[in-house]
Amino acid sequence: MSAARPEAELLEMYRRMRRIRRFEERASELYRDSEVPGFLHLSIGQEATAVGACWPLRPGDVVTSTHRGHGHCIAKGLDTAGMFAELMGRESGTCHGRGGSMHIADPGLGIFGANGIVGAGLPIAVGAATAAELRGDGSVVVAFFGDGAVAQGMFHEAVNLAAVDDLPVIFLCENNHYAEFSPAAAQHRAPLSARAAGYGIGFAHVDGNDVVAVADLVADLAGRMRGGAGPVLVEAETYRWHGHYEGDPERYRDAAEVAENKRRDPLLLLRLRLSDQGAADRIDAEIETEIAAGIEAARNAPAPAAESLFHHVEAVRPSVPEPAPAKGEDFRTMDAVRLALEHELALDPDVFVAGIDVGAGGNVFGLTRGLAARFPGRVRDMPISETAIVGTAVGAAMAGMRPVVEIMYMDFIGVCFDQLLNQAAKLRFMTGGRASLPLVVRTQFGAGKSSGSQHSQSLEALLAHVPGLTVVMPSTPADTYGLLRAAIRDPNPVVFVENRLQYGQRGPRPPDDHLVPIGKAKVVREGADLTLVSYSRMLHDCLAAAATVAEEGIDVEVIDLRTIAPLDKETVLASLAKTSRLVIAHEAVRDFGVGAELAAMAVDEGFWHLDAPVVRVAPPSMPAPYAPALERLWLPDGDAIAATLRRVAAI
Repeated sequence: MSAARPEAELLEMYRRMRRIRRFEERASELYRDSEVPGFLHLSIGQEATAVGACWPLRPGDVVTSTHRGHGHCIAKGLDTAGMFAELMGRESGTCHGRGGSMHIADPGLGIFGANGIVGAGLPIAVGAATAAELRGDGSVVVAFFGDGAVAQGMFHEAVNLAAVDDLPVIFLCENNHYAEFSPAAAQHRAPLSARAAGYGIGFAHVDGNDVVAVADLVADLAGRMRGGAGPVLVEAETYRWHGHYEGDPERYRDAAEVAENKRRDPLLLLRLRLSDQGAADRIDAEIETEIAAGIEAARNAPAPAAESLFHHVEAVRPSVPEPAPAKGEDFRTMDAVRLALEHELALDPDVFVAGIDVGAGGNVFGLTRGLAARFPGRVRDMPISETAIVGTAVGAAMAGMRPVVEIMYMDFIGVCFDQLLNQAAKLRFMTGGRASLPLVVRTQFGAGKSSGSQHSQSLEALLAHVPGLTVVMPSTPADTYGLLRAAIRDPNPVVFVENRLQYGQRGPRPPDDHLVPIGKAKVVREGADLTLVSYSRMLHDCLAAAATVAEEGIDVEVIDLRTIAPLDKETVLASLAKTSRLVIAHEAVRDFGVGAELAAMAVDEGFWHLDAPVVRVAPPSMPAPYAPALERLWLPDGDAIAATLRRVAAI
């Protein structure tokens, strides 16, 4: 039995649990009656873990949640009327109808979101805890997850990183004994206590149906973490009364099992401890009135207006004018990266850099050498855990930081793609603009040096196809410096892609305040006969090819995209209107690439200007070969570009 508490506290705990119970019960009815669309996952029976865990939390503390997250949101203080409106897809909903049941969030209340991806909130929680550690504000994070999430790699990466960095995270497993339709025994061989020992962190078990016991435990753990203690893994045993989702036929368990578990109803257990049953009855009536009013308000609220369709996809980025050409002494692209990071670290205390070997090691290419010593704690080495690295960026950005994290090779984007695809890119939209995601993911690529199929890929089209992501690929040292600084200041998630074959490239150094506008291409060579579009390292092959054919009387205009997404259509179309011919060259494979998008744009929006087919110069659609002889055949060079220019000009 947990410690005695004043009757007033017990009554407030009861009120909060009753609010969750009635919200979920009425949500079930609304779903049954088709007033709530989509999917609905309810937490009836698990109210004590939500209320108990959130009971000791401060406004500045953070929770991350799951697809079964209504109770956590309510326990942390979210308004039920707005939540009902969100479930119904109304403009007055918590997230303006953009998130629905599985994606409710309010970062302003420390609610970093329910999440439709199992386990995805755990790396985000680690990011929020990283922000708390950097700021030293004494805040803590509670990361709710179900027993099924333990099988996810995200769980391992998040807990391990929190352990390595001694972060203030309570990883709270609501063990309701079922992972969707499967009993926990069929999912795991090792208990959570053994897993905690394996990570070198503390473990605690608690009766998840005893709200006071949960509150006492979390209060003790949070207090220790505010004093500097590291993470703890908590297992709260409970039971969900409804199926995995509303409409679940529940063939995996019988009615007798459910009935037996309902005998330990968290609300009933707490009510038995109350001396004033009349007060509990009055709370029941008050909650009933509150819930009914919230439903009525939601029913009367309008749906989002048609003109709001594109709202909240991206934050408005600051206007940056095109800078004057750089005229300083030559410096290298690798210097540009380091100096841009150094400048922003010195300028903004909310900026930090993190990644594999970026601190003491100074990055595998030496790009961040010396920064860790100058900015202690803000240039952070991390385990080889790409999902945790990007998740850290997401959570820290939501907490108000400006993280710059590194994925060592662009090929490794696939390892952490969920945190880009479903988290960084979508959270602003799904929260109706409540979440702020000013983060940068730096990475690099580059074929031509026999790096093989898993270290040579140019995956910008994959990233550019994700709405909400900005993708930047500079071609010169000066643009690298100006675009990286602009990316760090940008309010949107930016993937900043460097080409490793250019790290030693030299060019004029710009002034320290140099910024280059994101989303704006640049005409780097004027011409009248043909438009040639490229970006990153291949731009220089294009310039060389244009110079070659100029001697033959072909006047080529060369455009450097600089930003892949958003795509500067206006600059390309304006050039096409002048030249009437378009060639695109890039290092990524030809099929379904940036060239294909530009070709479609030209045919759609520039059709009447075209005097020849749009032609792409790119590698064939196959993995990058390792053998130098084959790689040379696969990767187009300046000669191949020049030959294409001659062919198109002759049409």
